[in-house]
Amino acid sequence: MANYRDPKLKVFTCNANPALAKEIVDHIGVPMGNAQVVHFSDGEVQIKLNESVRGADVFVIQSTSAPVNEHLMELLVMVDALKRASAKSINVVIPYYGYARQDRKARARDPITAKLVANLIDKAGAHRVITMDLHATQIQGFFDIPVDHLLGVPILAKYFAEKKLDDIVVVSPDHGGVTRARKLAERLEAPIAIIDKRRPEPNVAEVMNIVGNIEGRTAIIIDDIIDTAGTITLAASALMESGAKAVYACCTHPVLSGPAIKRIDESSIKELIVTNTIPLGPDKQIAKIKALSVAPIIGEAIIRVHEELSVSKLFD
Repeated sequence: MANYRDPKLKVFTCNANPALAKEIVDHIGVPMGNAQVVHFSDGEVQIKLNESVRGADVFVIQSTSAPVNEHLMELLVMVDALKRASAKSINVVIPYYGYARQDRKARARDPITAKLVANLIDKAGAHRVITMDLHATQIQGFFDIPVDHLLGVPILAKYFAEKKLDDIVVVSPDHGGVTRARKLAERLEAPIAIIDKRRPEPNVAEVMNIVGNIEGRTAIIIDDIIDTAGTITLAASALMESGAKAVYACCTHPVLSGPAIKRIDESSIKELIVTNTIPLGPDKQIAKIKALSVAPIIGEAIIRVHEELSVSKLFD
């Protein structure tokens, strides 16, 4: 895209995903905002804004990925700095919203941490949130400011459509992901299947049975987050045992913590497609994993918000 000539649009980044932020500003055609995000020796976050933001629409790009608390604190301090520097509007772009899995009281005396984080961002002074594939869509309602909720399905669907796979069936790894699976299936003109699973404790899953016809088909498992990869690799094994001829997997947010990479590498998954909402470190860049960029869709969202245009067409 040609240079976007509007001095009132400024984009800054913290330390979570500078590579994605660079892609986004390159797509828009604006320079990266001049700021330093540094830490005192005890870990305290310090933000230095090295340019004026007075009267500007400012966008801060920061996924709250690992180390989650550090990146969240960087975002909050950045928002506070921008507010005190008289920015006209502060728009936080959170490609991956950490703590989203704690969105309800699953047991007595549980916190609802997704709501707490929303409160912190709101209270710090943000005016808008742009995010992708929240773990639960109702988290949009945890904010008292506008939320633009972008979807990863169009990006993933385009990739699989171009591969021209035969006899596809889209598989949801649990009942909660059926809506997401159906959206991908509609784009690929394919049927869906559901894995009925029980989760006895966090990060531990046990497959019960498969609802739908997968025999002789190419299965594509879709999820929003892959963390330890226990669910996805167990699902892949169950699909192969039930007669699938090949298993692909995809997700928007590659958290990939703990034994995830080893599990994926040793699994029956042929290819895992992810996006770059969370950067893949050198230890996570294996042949089976391919990352697609979300920079174009986020860049378009930023332009549309700044120009006060509809963002809804990006949801299609």
